[in-house]
Amino acid sequence: MALRNIENALPISQERPKKLPKLSKQPEIGLNDENNPVPPPESSIEYVASENLKPFPDPESSVQRLLEELASKDWIKVCESLNNTRRFAVHHSSLLLPILEKLIVVMVKAMKNPRSALCKTSIMTCSDIFKSYGEKLLEGPHLKSMDDLLLQLLMKASQDKKFVCEEADKALNTMVNSVARLPLLRKLKTYVRHSNPRVRAKAAVSTSNCVSKMDLHEMEEFGMVMIAQMAADLLSDKLPEAREAARSMVNSVYEKFPWNEEEEEGNKQEAWQKFCEKNVTGLNAQAMIKIVSSQ
Repeated sequence: MALRNIENALPISQERPKKLPKLSKQPEIGLNDENNPVPPPESSIEYVASENLKPFPDPESSVQRLLEELASKDWIKVCESLNNTRRFAVHHSSLLLPILEKLIVVMVKAMKNPRSALCKTSIMTCSDIFKSYGEKLLEGPHLKSMDDLLLQLLMKASQDKKFVCEEADKALNTMVNSVARLPLLRKLKTYVRHSNPRVRAKAAVSTSNCVSKMDLHEMEEFGMVMIAQMAADLLSDKLPEAREAARSMVNSVYEKFPWNEEEEEGNKQEAWQKFCEKNVTGLNAQAMIKIVSSQ
């Protein structure tokens, strides 16, 4: 029997065709055409300093379109409209008064937006609004919207995005320097007890700055005991920023503390000690006495 050639006995293996690599489909949103324009990056937004804002050539007609422009779904246009709001606040402030409450609602909404550029532009708008309208912001019609605005500023000052956080800190400082102190302090006292420690610390700093600008009459009208108790509670706060603000509040209250100027300094400290022991609980009272005696 003839043997088959061994090469013929083995089955012929066929090479499997190699798979071609899949071509990745380019996202259509990257196309730069009229139907799918490339959205501009946040870094392209220009942050204009207040002193560089220009007045409108025809402000009366421009203000009529402002709310409609602020309602745009295009965040770039909203940024531009917020900068226009700043121009009105700086150069034509009386024209915004009839729509001021609606503007505050828009600013709060913009601050909640995840786009940092839009958030920062809104915070810058707050600063110019504070400078231009000051005490009017805490009058009747604006109270509820101002509560929302203040909370958002404290939250943005507490977050990790540095350039947003720094802008919010500036806005809070502008607020303290521009808004009437008594009604502002009544607003802030809610937030020095906030459950979020970082929000609480930022509120403590603004409260301390506000108290430092008050005279004796304003402290007594608000309640010197209430200010002392707020400071005492913050002295044991978990964040050092809040504790430092509390120490500053204690010094501000002691500086204005009523006493006979012809008496010795020691007598004022004795009066302060009695005040603390009467109105503040145990360890906190001793801490407040110690802060003053160490100066």
